[in-house]
Amino acid sequence: MTAPVVVLTSGDPSGIGPEIAVKARRALGPGRPFVWLGDPRHLPPGTAIAEVADPAAARAVPARLLPVLPHAFAAPARPGHPAPENAAGTVEVIARAVALVQAGAAGALCTAPIHKKALKEGAGFAFPGHTEYLAHLAGVGRVAMMLACDGLRCVPVTIHCPLAEVPARLTAALLEETLRITRAGLTRDFGLADPRIAVAGLNPHAGEGGTMGREEIDLIIPTLARLSAEGFRLAGPLPADTMFHPAARAGYDAAVCMYHDQALIPVKTLDFSGGVNVTLGLPFIRTSPDHGTAHDIAGQDRADPASLIAALTMAGDMAGRRGLA
Repeated sequence: MTAPVVVLTSGDPSGIGPEIAVKARRALGPGRPFVWLGDPRHLPPGTAIAEVADPAAARAVPARLLPVLPHAFAAPARPGHPAPENAAGTVEVIARAVALVQAGAAGALCTAPIHKKALKEGAGFAFPGHTEYLAHLAGVGRVAMMLACDGLRCVPVTIHCPLAEVPARLTAALLEETLRITRAGLTRDFGLADPRIAVAGLNPHAGEGGTMGREEIDLIIPTLARLSAEGFRLAGPLPADTMFHPAARAGYDAAVCMYHDQALIPVKTLDFSGGVNVTLGLPFIRTSPDHGTAHDIAGQDRADPASLIAALTMAGDMAGRRGLA
């Protein structure tokens, strides 16, 4: 089967996105085709490119060249210094990439990091981040964030909120929806016919029978029982401090956690450079490197492309499982 083509957005042109795109092309070569969508002026000086008119043409581009689908921005880029006039172009590239994937012109979307403050100030960007904007473009009300590496996949139920607000935001409906989205994603995109999902408790020792909190008894256990009766393979609620060692991880395919750090700390500890952010619940495939714009090292040829390479590879694999172009 012909390898699916992934569309890689430029992200913030003043960050490390353009640099790691070039490095990823060198590492992956034509066997893992992707096309960079952005302004060629923003690539590192001397980058050898091949401009293409559509993503499929990336397959025929020689290994020494970066396939580029040009998108004009308002201004050149200064590494480390976000330009407000380029904010609109950054948002346009995301929307254009989504349109290409939705139209079947490419198999998957991979997004380079954006600078949210620059987008808000320069383009009135009204979304907390990539994920919410992608859900808006897709017309989807609820998605889930998965952080994945070779040894672990984790999905937080609550994401970017203060820790003090987690108990109020953690509802049975939200937990159930997250588990349904996670199970569907594992089946469709990771080839797991009957995925095993471990579910963390919210409190220390998973509440220890109610002596350290009642969320497990009142909310988590009834939700897991209801879904287990439907055929879900669930384990939990489990004490979070004992569910991430090697023997425990061997017993499940993904972990659903109650809050941001509970899910992200184990993944970043296992593979800080190679973790991938996957958005589950969208009608198209989206992955992203698990790091930011790194303005402090932009333009210095110091950026590690490992996470982007993993994100592009995972996106291509997911598209292949769906039989996409």
